[in-house]
Amino acid sequence: MREPVRAGTRGIARAAVRAELAQVAFGLFRQKGFAQVTVDDLASAAGVSRSTFLRYFGSKEEAVLGAFDAQGEQLADALRARPAAEDDWTALRRAVDTVLEPYRQDPEHALALLDLVRETSSLCARRLEKQDGWRTLLARALAEREGAGRSAGLAQSVLAAAALDCLNAALEHWAAAGGHPDLTALVDEAFAVLAH
Repeated sequence: MREPVRAGTRGIARAAVRAELAQVAFGLFRQKGFAQVTVDDLASAAGVSRSTFLRYFGSKEEAVLGAFDAQGEQLADALRARPAAEDDWTALRRAVDTVLEPYRQDPEHALALLDLVRETSSLCARRLEKQDGWRTLLARALAEREGAGRSAGLAQSVLAAAALDCLNAALEHWAAAGGHPDLTALVDEAFAVLAH
């Protein structure tokens, strides 16, 4: 009975350490630039060994983009939770709301993160790679909405990719304007372009 509690506590502690390391890394990247900071610099700034840092993040890119890991599953879960009667495009649009929350809660941090990613080719490439995994998850979730045991086909993959492109286009416009337009309205507008 005590073991699950301990495992849960361990997971919480690990997540807290990971969040702290990511925060230190992000601050250093903003201060010195991504290319100028080494893993040794990150470990030193965080007060941990290089091997400890690498146990939490396998690379500098992961220290920045680790927060994106769970978003694909969040999107897919939100899509599965949408009403069955809702059309797929509307369900995708509503599911995207789950990943907008961090941008609403801390727009300054979100803008700085988007700027860092856009300015760093390795981060940009890694983010797109992560989102390609999201596309697969969303396509599978769309197929599941049509019936248990269904596998994702071309139509589901195209819809998922289009939804992610709408999200990215809205985020790009939002970041380029300094975060002043309403992000939800921009996402709505982007999805509306392809609604017909």
